[in-house]
Amino acid sequence: MSSKTKIVVLHMKEIIYTGIFLLFLIVLGVLMFFMFGPGKSESVSTDPASVYTPGIYRSSIELNGNSFDMEVTVDAQKIRSIHLENLSESTAAMFPLVEPALEELASQIYSGQSLDELKYSSDQKYTALMLIRAIDEAVSKAELKE
Repeated sequence: MSSKTKIVVLHMKEIIYTGIFLLFLIVLGVLMFFMFGPGKSESVSTDPASVYTPGIYRSSIELNGNSFDMEVTVDAQKIRSIHLENLSESTAAMFPLVEPALEELASQIYSGQSLDELKYSSDQKYTALMLIRAIDEAVSKAELKE
């Protein structure tokens, strides 16, 4: 039975240096991961699809001394809602085409996300143009400025 036993002598100084070196490599690896990891490029660059600053934007409309607001709600990519705010019953009764014209325009804007080439009937021409101007004013407040 011949057994060749090898004795390895480690000096405590070498073990400590090796441990410090390994700890340094681990810290360096973690640092590199956080610097160049997958989440870094998304947080540094702005989303190219962002068109608007999210929020609620208003523009005023005045008809025969009666004032009300056009309210447009947007998120970063699209127009979410368009509606009239502070529209009194008397103003709605005096101008009955305002609400139906807005509903028609809003549905076109939601589907196309654009104020270009909106279609409206000839009997609602001036009402539609007034509403489009107010919507455009509110949307221009929401657009990102570069």
